[in-house]
Amino acid sequence: MDRFEALETFVRVVEAGSISGAADRMQVAKSAVSRRLAELEQRLGVQLLRRTTRRMDLTATGRSLYERAVRLLADLQETELAVSSEHGALSGSLRVAAPLSFGLRHLTGAIDDFLQLHPDVQFDLDFNDRQVDILQESFDVAVRIAELEDSTLIARRIAPIHSTLIASPSYLEHYGKPRTPAELQQHHCLVYTNLPEPALWSYRDKKGEAGRVKVNPTLKANNGDFLRDMATAGRGIVLQPTFICHEAIEQGELVPVLGDYTWRSINAYAVYPQTRHLSQRVRAFVDFLVERFAGVPYWDRCVEK
Repeated sequence: MDRFEALETFVRVVEAGSISGAADRMQVAKSAVSRRLAELEQRLGVQLLRRTTRRMDLTATGRSLYERAVRLLADLQETELAVSSEHGALSGSLRVAAPLSFGLRHLTGAIDDFLQLHPDVQFDLDFNDRQVDILQESFDVAVRIAELEDSTLIARRIAPIHSTLIASPSYLEHYGKPRTPAELQQHHCLVYTNLPEPALWSYRDKKGEAGRVKVNPTLKANNGDFLRDMATAGRGIVLQPTFICHEAIEQGELVPVLGDYTWRSINAYAVYPQTRHLSQRVRAFVDFLVERFAGVPYWDRCVEK
């Protein structure tokens, strides 16, 4: 049995919702579709579909195989197009995970521009601040803002991510400006909770010496946009990536605090599985992001010294 033929048959059955529907779409006999499915399940040693007289449902294993098979068949189609087409037009699905605030603020325009260049690519986007399991959840690419641990994944740096300490003018007028990081312990501090130690803020002074201060949160949240808005409303001081707060700084709604200190800096990466044959879609999209955000990011211009 041809393996690609078996996978294609399985995918068509899932999409059609029935064996007869898949047979009609593929213009083959219903018995041939049933035979291919049975042989595929026998070869894999698992049940892929639960069949009743009224409906056909995927098993958990069947769902996993379906998602992988869709991408595999798309990769095959893309490869054939690249070989047969002078320009190697990209097509097929691209499943991407990205942090919520960064994705909505800075990937929307990037993906729109990418689709202008490659209109036959279909994006499946997951905006979430949790760290997804790329392999288990079948993502093609994930954008991660973190200090990466060693893994079997490939990571390419997209852009530096700098944080700055900010507060509203009204808050500073009422409570005064802290003169040293230690004085932050006497201030209202707004804390982002999706970090290993949310209330422990790291910095370097003018001499480059490292230090940390443990603040006392008056408000905690797992979303940076919410914390920025609370800081704008005068609720306290927040340590935040500039990609979230740069517009508020430029408009004067928030002002940097303790600007002589350098606060937490990490990087944004495009992370993808290490495979022998990397999809052209993945390669093109990652290259596009690296080129788009090269140099000093536009969101850092508000705090350039």
